[in-house]
This record gives sequence, C-alpha cells and structure tokens, in this order.
Amino acid sequence: MNSRSRKFISYYRPYLGLFFADIACAFVVSAITLALPLCVRYITKELLAGNAADRLSQIYTMGGVMLGLVVIYTLCDMFVAYQGHIMGAKMERDMRGELFAHLQKLSFRFYDEQKTGQLMTRITNDSFAMSELFHHGPEDIAISFLNFVGAFTILVAINAKLALIIFIFLPVMAGYAFYFNRKMKSALRRSRDRIGDINAQVEDSLAGIRVVRSFSNEAIETEKFACENQRFVESKKDAFRSETFFYEGLVAFTHLMTIAVIVFGGVAIVNESLDLADLLTFLLCVGILIEPIRRFGNFARLYQEGMTGFDRFMEVLEAEPDIQDSANASELSHVQGNVTFRNVSFRYKEDANQVLQNISLDIKRGDYVALVGASGVGKTTLCSLIPRFYEVDEGEILLDGKNIRDIRLRSLRQNIGIVQQDVYLFAGTVADNIRYGKLEASHEEIVAAAKKANAHEFIMALSHGYDTDIGQRGVKLSGGQKQRLSIARVFLKDPPVIIFDEATSALDNESEKAVQDSLEGLSDNRTTLVIAHRLSTVRNAQRIVVLAHNGIAEQGTHDELMARKGVYANLHNVQLRSNCSATPAYPSPFQGGNWSDSSPTVGEDGRG
Repeated sequence: MNSRSRKFISYYRPYLGLFFADIACAFVVSAITLALPLCVRYITKELLAGNAADRLSQIYTMGGVMLGLVVIYTLCDMFVAYQGHIMGAKMERDMRGELFAHLQKLSFRFYDEQKTGQLMTRITNDSFAMSELFHHGPEDIAISFLNFVGAFTILVAINAKLALIIFIFLPVMAGYAFYFNRKMKSALRRSRDRIGDINAQVEDSLAGIRVVRSFSNEAIETEKFACENQRFVESKKDAFRSETFFYEGLVAFTHLMTIAVIVFGGVAIVNESLDLADLLTFLLCVGILIEPIRRFGNFARLYQEGMTGFDRFMEVLEAEPDIQDSANASELSHVQGNVTFRNVSFRYKEDANQVLQNISLDIKRGDYVALVGASGVGKTTLCSLIPRFYEVDEGEILLDGKNIRDIRLRSLRQNIGIVQQDVYLFAGTVADNIRYGKLEASHEEIVAAAKKANAHEFIMALSHGYDTDIGQRGVKLSGGQKQRLSIARVFLKDPPVIIFDEATSALDNESEKAVQDSLEGLSDNRTTLVIAHRLSTVRNAQRIVVLAHNGIAEQGTHDELMARKGVYANLHNVQLRSNCSATPAYPSPFQGGNWSDSSPTVGEDGRG
C-alpha cells in the first residue's frame, strides 16, 4: 500500500463506528435483497403444493415475513443514505480544512506559480467528489459483492448449466468495463482541469472588473471566458462519451443476459429440467445480479471522479513549504529592531537571473532607512526577505544579531509591520479590518489605532461608523481611506520593525498628506524601511540606500548623495525634469526645500 492509499484510508479513522454501522446496514440491505426472491420461490413452489387452507395461512405468514423484511430493508437503507452522507460530509470537511491550513503554510514561491481558481476548485469541487467516493464507495463494494456472490450461488443451486451461460458474459463485461473506465479517468481529469481554468478566469475578470470597465474591454473578457467555457465543453464531451459507452454497454450486456435466461430457461422447461417457479426465481436473481453490475458502474464513476480529485488534492498537500521553522527555532523576546544583511543574494527561480547580489547592509534600532533605485533592482524583494516571505539563496539576515532562520516564523512576522502600496482589506466592517492587526483588541484600542492613523474622523463620517461594511476588498472606500485603515491595522499590531512599500504613490495630494502624517507617526521610535519611488518622500531619511542591478550603488543622506552626483543625483534630476514637464503650472517640488506630494514615479510600473 503506497503513501497516498494510506492517506486516503486515514480519513475514515475518526468515524470508524459510523463507518462499520453503515457497512453493516449495507450488508443487511443486500441480504434482504437476496432473501426476497427465495421467499417468492417458496410461495410459488412449496406452498402451492399443499391443501388450500394451509396454503392460504402460510402465504399470509410468508407475506408478513416479507413485509417485515421490507421494513428492515427500508430502515437500513435510510441509515445508509442519511448517516453515510453525513460521514462523507464530515470527511470532506476534514480534508478541506487540512488543505486550507496547508495552503496557509506555503510560501509566496508556490503562489507565484499557481492560479487562484485552480486552488479554489481543489478545495470545493474536488473535495465534494472525494466525499461522494468516501461515502458510496465502500457501501457499493459491500452491497455489490454480497449481491453478486449470493445471487450467483442461488443461480448455480437452481440450475448450474443455465448459471454457466450467464457466467460466460461476465469476463467480457469486465474487459469492456475496464477499457472504458480508463478512458473515463483521463477524460474526467481533463474536465477537472478545465473547470479550474474557468474558475481562474472568472476570479481574474471579476477581481479586475473596474479595469475591464475603464478600458471598455467587456467583450474581450467575455471572449476569453467563452474560450475557456468551450474548452470545458470539449473536455466534458470526452467524459460523457466514455461514460455513455461504459454505462450503456453494461446495460446492453444485462439485457442480453436476461434474454439468454428466458430463451435457455424456456428450453429447460420444455426439456423438463427446470420448472416455472425456478425460472421465475432465476429471473429475479438475474435482476439482482444485474444490480451489482450497475452499482459497479456507479462506483467506477465515483472512483474516477473521487480519485482524480484526490490526486489533485494530494498534489497540493504534498507540496512542502520551502520556508519552515528549523528544529532549533526559538521565539523572539524584547525585540530591539536591529536588522543586518550579510552578503545576501537571491533569485526567484533556479534558472532565473539574480535579483539581489551580495547585499550587505546594517540598520540600527530606530533607524529610518529609504531604499531607492530604478524599477526591477530588488527593493521590494529585499524587504520581502526580512519576514521570510522568500528564503535567501546565499548569505544571512539577522534580527538583533540572530539569524532569522533560527526564529519561529510566527514570532518573526509578529514583530514586523508591513504597509503596502496595494492595500488588501477583507470583506467585513471597518473594525474587523483594523482588528486584524490584533485579534483580541478591544474597541477602545481599535479607536486609538484609528486616531493615530488619522482615520477616526472619516470612519465616524461613514453610515455606521466602525460597524460600516466596506465591501469586498474595501471597494466602498477611497484609496487614501483604505491606506489609512491598513496603517491603523499596523498601529494596533505595534511592531518594532516597519516596512513601507511605497504606501502613498497611488494617492492624490490630499490623501497622500494624511497618509504621510500617519506613516510618520507610525515610524516614530521604530526601525523603519521605506521603499521609495518618489524621491520627494524620503529626503529627510536618516539614510538613503540606492540599489542597482549589481547591488548597493551608494548610500548616505540626501545632501551627501546629491553632492556625489552619482546614481541618486541622476534619478533625482530625472524626476525633477519629469515633474516640471508634466505639471508646468505648478512650482518645482524642490524649490525652497518644500517637497511636493506630486512627484512622478521611477519607471513604468513604479515597482522595485
């Protein structure tokens, strides 16, 4: 038994009592199914041979027995149908919970290569398919096995030669079923992949609906969806074709078996080797024999759908997080906020170019350090290495002199606050989103954090204040409002190390001023790293580190770097000329030492 098989079986362990009760009821259902034809045979063959008075009394008695059997059959079948489905649903819940928890552990590298829609399909559609297999699979096997063996034994006991004729059909049916079962498996796998692609397309289009509308590209998105939808239909055609041949072929074989029994049974009656009661019983048992074959067909479909889903489930579950706590990892305590990079190099893929090369940088407690440079030099990447969103390829990063690999991930990230340019807010209320920084926070703490982030005033102007629902991703708020909520969230978290990933570049002047004031309050007495594309926002930084493709090009204060007339001075002059060209009606942001909030960004996408 391989590891995946053991894993599959392990999900039954918490529900063994319910599982065995389900199987026991399935066996009772199967046994009663076999008993009823024998009762019919007893009535038609044995009872009709006696006198009339005795025959009527025994027929009524046998009718009562059969009625009792039907009541038991119904109760057991109801147990199988209800409790069996409950067991399957609980196992589906367990698997879905395990997969979701595992997804929370996987690093950004994993998500860089995955489509959200595909992952959603594995959590939803694939889990349901596995649930159906977990429930129906064992009971279908149990009922089919007992019915088949029992019915065939009865047939042999009644007339071995006639039973042999039926037996000839079985190997042919098995070969036919095996062939189309394999075809059905591959077709179902393609169908699962296609529905995942549809989910990915829907998620992508709906998440970007404002961009779609702004460019009037609804027709393009509809066409892209139609393409994925058609691919799904083509994959379903293959699945339905294989499924149709599978099921209808088995049905055709069962009809042939019935015809064979009628023809050869009629011949046996003529030859007086079989009587009419036995032929009637024979036909009833053939009907029972056909039922396991149909159940097998149903099981084959469930098995292929369930195992296809299980394989896709295990592909994700077997993806090991490439960033994990080391065996000797410890908790942080009394964090000062000293951050040190020692000869750090990094690339996103083994076959890709290095994003960072031999970076060494020492940031003391409470320092305000800005990272600047052209797009693509690794500013965001460098900061993403501190909370171990990615793992360094060479060198090491220290926090208070301790290698971050020797710190528990949860402890490390609890002591780092990140304010990003692309704010993500969850569906829910304003208070819910601020509380995300400290789940046990009181309402008073939430309000205090909002005030520090200059968010309290606009929050109270909302329809329900802190209880206002902000919609999916905070769509009911402006960019500046969303950014201030994200800052309030970090205020509530109160970490000793703060990373600002150009948190104001996408805002208007008024919003940027409010957010900038919030950021200044947040950075007070904390180790602060600012990724800056607008050089105007970091003029007063204690140190400006200029990154280039080959590492750190230069570092110093604004005045020192301007005096060197190097990379920083060149970037500064480019922004100055661009700003004057783009906004001729306004004074230069550098005149009189007054830095404007409207400086343009470096590069096309403004990302490092």
